[in-house]
Amino acid sequence: MEALIVVKGVSKLFEDLAGMTGGAVEAIRMADFQVGRGEFVSLLGPSGCGKSTLLDIVGGLERPTRGEVIIEDQKVESTPAKVAMVFQPFSVFPWRTALQNVEFGLELQKVDPRTRRKKALETIQLVGLAGFEGKYPSQLSGGMNQRLAIARALALDPDILLMDEPFGALDEQTRFLMGLELLRIWEATKKTVLFVTHSIAEAIQLSDRVLVMSRRPSVIREQIPILLPRPRSIESLTTDAAKKIEQRIWDILKTEANKDIGYAGS
Repeated sequence: MEALIVVKGVSKLFEDLAGMTGGAVEAIRMADFQVGRGEFVSLLGPSGCGKSTLLDIVGGLERPTRGEVIIEDQKVESTPAKVAMVFQPFSVFPWRTALQNVEFGLELQKVDPRTRRKKALETIQLVGLAGFEGKYPSQLSGGMNQRLAIARALALDPDILLMDEPFGALDEQTRFLMGLELLRIWEATKKTVLFVTHSIAEAIQLSDRVLVMSRRPSVIREQIPILLPRPRSIESLTTDAAKKIEQRIWDILKTEANKDIGYAGS
């Protein structure tokens, strides 16, 4: 598989400019991995291990202290044109209708109004929001608002979607259903997705591979392939194969938690 994203020797050190911690904080010690074109890869690890920081580095929002990120043979210095990001908070404008929200990025790109409207309507149809074009975010459910945020990103036709716990604020049932919806969209568009989550079940549900990070200062502890048939169903996620994957991830996370406990008690 062609590598679209290459992360090489990335580390991140945050300087303590305010004197709050008594020294610099090493968030990421070493990250090395690749994401193939059209692949769905999740970053999973303990709270505070630097998952979101690593995603921001890939997206050009943060600079690594050492190492580099290569996207399509170009070193990332700022957010690449073919990368779009979706965050946990509903990143939609409350004063714009659903249609106007989806059109926003295209407006910034100065796409002509007719083409912009056509593309926005097609994307709204893709994410299952047809019929809600004139509604405002306050008139939509949490899940629908997150679909809207995804639609706004997809309207730009990115090669890569970087998603930072986009369903973290949703209840468990809605979160699972949104996962199924995201898989439907991913299978229809063949986008490359790098997805941050703290949910083992969500990572198994969505991913081709899960990159399990250690506690801070983090490294990639293990890359676990999710060899479950697609399309994923509730039934496939309750098989012995899925349970073995879940147990393996739990074993890694428990090991990292025990390190924290041991450190705290020393």
